[in-house]
Amino acid sequence: MTAFKDLGIKPAERGFTGDKIKMSRVLNKQVKVEAYKIEASKFTDKGNGKRLILQIVVEDKQHIIFTGSIYLMDTIAQVPKDKFPFTTIIVEENERFEFT
Repeated sequence: MTAFKDLGIKPAERGFTGDKIKMSRVLNKQVKVEAYKIEASKFTDKGNGKRLILQIVVEDKQHIIFTGSIYLMDTIAQVPKDKFPFTTIIVEENERFEFT
């Protein structure tokens, strides 16, 4: 009988690791964005009904941030996959979050 490990099947996507933190803890600090995912939000009545999940590193520690920021979703979707990871500072301008 064949063992599953011998089939060579790998998960389509790796999970994000680290503690979940609020955006306010990383505002105006340099962070390294390692990966992201945009998926349906449980708060469908807000924003565009989606949420952005960011895998980041701050001060050598991995964290995960969840946000409904449409601006961040639109911006990060334009970053080519081969440009990850990248460093940025997330700021709040005119009541919206932006990468700088």
